[in-house]
Amino acid sequence: MLKRINYYWRLLATGFSFFIFGFGGLLLRIFVFPVISLLTPDKKERKRISQQCVSISFYFFMEMMRRLGILTYEINGLEKLNQPGQLILANHPTLIDIVFLISRIPQANCIVKDALLHNICTRGPIVNAGYISNADPENMINQCEDCLKSGEVMIIFPEATRTKPGKPYKFHRGAAAIALQADCKVTPVTLSCTPSTLTKAEKWYQIPEKRFHLCMTVGDNIRLDDFQREQHRTIAVRRFTKRLQDYFTQQRELSTDYGK
Repeated sequence: MLKRINYYWRLLATGFSFFIFGFGGLLLRIFVFPVISLLTPDKKERKRISQQCVSISFYFFMEMMRRLGILTYEINGLEKLNQPGQLILANHPTLIDIVFLISRIPQANCIVKDALLHNICTRGPIVNAGYISNADPENMINQCEDCLKSGEVMIIFPEATRTKPGKPYKFHRGAAAIALQADCKVTPVTLSCTPSTLTKAEKWYQIPEKRFHLCMTVGDNIRLDDFQREQHRTIAVRRFTKRLQDYFTQQRELSTDYGK
């Protein structure tokens, strides 16, 4: 009986959380960002403050979900994050991965689906924080390079979409192309969710039988020297993409063996 009560509580709390997320984005767009724009004439400073505002909002959102009993989370290696000009490459098991990451990175940029720019709840944070649309791949790569060279932290999911549970990783080459073109610090971040939930194949209301646990593990920076020495950039991008895919596959296997 108590298990069923807990289940329905978490179902209700999950629906409430999604409502708060959308409503919060609308409030930021209507009340917060206009004030920031009014008080901060400098475009770069306005973007920086807006990114911090989104980060703080996401931190409280994660805490709200934790206190409601929807999830628990842990972070290993947090001190390796927030390096100027850092490119964070992460796997993408759940819908809230980007929320989890940005909640711990005050000045973070990321790539977003172009469709989110047309959503009334998400457009405000995306535009004001200067997040980059994936509508034009070539322009996207150049914008990411500019952000990294200006000292921003970029977060990219090389898969470009959520991982299908139990399926091999299929990384796109865009993340590797950005890393090599910007010649920046590349930090892998492994995310896991147990039990699996909020995947691409599941609706928000298809919650697990117990609260889920998110784990973020920050790896050491990946050196680019060997890939930069490659004469042909196309080959270098392909090799680095394979290196990333192998790394995250190995991390997933280690995590699975540890959990047995």
